[in-house]
Amino acid sequence: MSRRKIALIGAGNIGGTLALLSMQRQLGDVTLFDVFGGTAKGKALDLSQMASLAGNDMHLKGTDSYADIKGADVCIITAGFPRKPGMGREDLLQKNLEVMKQVASGVREYAPKAFCVVVTNPLDAMVYAFHKASNLPKSHVVGMAGVLDSTRFRMFLSEELQISRNDIQAFVLGGHGDDMVPLTRFSNAGGIPLPQLVEMGMLKQDKLDAMVERTRKGGGEIVQLLGNGSAFYTPALSAIEMAESYLYDQKRLLPCATYLEGEYGYNNIFAGVPIIIGANGVEKVVELQLEPNEKEAFERSMASVQKTVDEVNAFN
Repeated sequence: MSRRKIALIGAGNIGGTLALLSMQRQLGDVTLFDVFGGTAKGKALDLSQMASLAGNDMHLKGTDSYADIKGADVCIITAGFPRKPGMGREDLLQKNLEVMKQVASGVREYAPKAFCVVVTNPLDAMVYAFHKASNLPKSHVVGMAGVLDSTRFRMFLSEELQISRNDIQAFVLGGHGDDMVPLTRFSNAGGIPLPQLVEMGMLKQDKLDAMVERTRKGGGEIVQLLGNGSAFYTPALSAIEMAESYLYDQKRLLPCATYLEGEYGYNNIFAGVPIIIGANGVEKVVELQLEPNEKEAFERSMASVQKTVDEVNAFN
């Protein structure tokens, strides 16, 4: 039986980390694509040598030809320009829109049956642009956002509560920007919802509010600290978790940017909502019953997403 094939589009920090994680988890053979072919080939060669040391027989290939991704089972797309200090996600829009069109064309021609995870920012607009240009089924195109944002919220909660991260569950919905919606009512420690922890005196409301705000600005905080570039370790593992759920039919319930057709009252737009990912791709969109304040925050976030999508359509 042939091994699965993983195509990684973009050989930057996230792409290289994705290749490493794919090797370590033995997801399948990896093709690392980049328009700068030397970067992709160099990283693939280095990782191939590491695989020998690790006793792993998976095959890694670096390339600047889309033909080499032919037949990929999964495509994870990180290609594009990185965000720099002082640059908002929307500032990346026009630059990365052209990149996304090229990627969509390559995937459509050589890997039309792949499950595609878009990581490129501004995320909500890029996954929409990729889906529109590739014409792949909505079940096989998702954006990586909510898993990353929820993981950040989870870490902040664990440190504040002094409770193992394994016992913290966090949920973030909406757009992947500064008005994303960390849902405290649906986040918990050991099954105890955060609002109840506040009532019990285990968590102060002002501390929780500060963590919500820090989660919203989590990506920007890392950009400022790095000075040149953005987060890559956590985004990479977040995308891998989504890919694994598809490859192994795990049916994970994960917050991801998915195409909406009436759910939550929205159409023809990608939004961060809970979905179930299995062997058929996006198998179900889970509609939460939001309280008025949660719904208002979600609508505010979606207004920002819609604004960016409108700009994408204006460019076309």
